[in-house]
Amino acid sequence: MSTPVRAAGTAPDRWRVRIAQTALRGAAAAAAALAVAVLHDVHDPGVLCPLRRFTGIPCPVCGSTTVFIEAGHGHWLAALTANPVTVVAGLGLLTAPLGTGARWWSLSGGRRNALLGTALGVSWLWQLNRLGVHLS
Repeated sequence: MSTPVRAAGTAPDRWRVRIAQTALRGAAAAAAALAVAVLHDVHDPGVLCPLRRFTGIPCPVCGSTTVFIEAGHGHWLAALTANPVTVVAGLGLLTAPLGTGARWWSLSGGRRNALLGTALGVSWLWQLNRLGVHLS
């Protein structure tokens, strides 16, 4: 008996490519996190966010570098608590080849902007609370 030959570009082949792309993205992100963690251990530059450095008030994406440093050290809970929005966005980017972005891009521009604005607002409130900044 002969084995049926699949045409190039069949669904299983596309999924293999998508899984390989996701694994490659994950490996690149892991290598970057390790490199940032080592670099931070050798030379801690202090606060990188210009807004936080000059005003003491964190921006919505403050903690994103800390996410990579903590992930590079294998401290997953510390990475998550540094900036959960960055973790979720990073996972979304890593898994994009699996089709996770299709739903995102199917949203209307207004809904997408509202979702981004809400995520940034929640992230900013998280950072203010995490760093003990009270605006009054």
